Amino acid sequence: MNMKITILMPALDEEESIGETIRNVPSAELKKLGYDVEVLVVDGGSIDKTVEIAESLGVKVIRSERGYGRQYRLGFDKAQGEIIITADSDNSYPMKEIPAILKILEKEDLDFISTNRFSKLDKGSMRPLNYLGNIVLTFLTNFLFGLKLKDSQSGMWIFKKNILDKINLTSNGMPLSQEIKIEAFKKLKSREVDSSYKKRVGRVKLRMFKDGWDNLKYLIRKKFSPHSL
Repeated sequence: MNMKITILMPALDEEESIGETIRNVPSAELKKLGYDVEVLVVDGGSIDKTVEIAESLGVKVIRSERGYGRQYRLGFDKAQGEIIITADSDNSYPMKEIPAILKILEKEDLDFISTNRFSKLDKGSMRPLNYLGNIVLTFLTNFLFGLKLKDSQSGMWIFKKNILDKINLTSNGMPLSQEIKIEAFKKLKSREVDSSYKKRVGRVKLRMFKDGWDNLKYLIRKKFSPHSL
């Protein structure tokens, strides 16, 4: 029996990119490697044709309340795969690199892999202030939690679904991205691998200052929480 994997993508008004993102999933190659592939889109209330396009391509779409973390946590619960792979639905993450990363997960018997976008960052793929914000948040994450991450904000993760019983995820917003890494790297057999990253298709949804501030507040709150690591 083949192992099942879920490619999980949150979406919000991504009609310009969702189709290309789904088509870039290397389903045929993954099937040759012995995986059954589920593509699952968690829509946070799109008012454009995102859901219509995704469903027309034969993928499963579930509806969620809006919120990056909220959408992911619902997706984690609904995913049928033994391995979950995440990516934004804006075609910025390298779907073609999934098979190679899966091989690393298997060969090294890892629980969790996060990708480092900065190793192969396409020109223009990240605005200067976003780049700086990522560097600052990564530095603070490492400083506060004793980690050695190069990219604490990457949204592409590859992990065994059963680890979700061993980590504590609480965020409904953008801080989930750093929360899952902190939990995984402190508690599980985890690794960061280099990956590419290109300019997103469509309108940027990231609220630079608000989301950055929320991430910073989360780091401080988690560090000094009585239930911290």
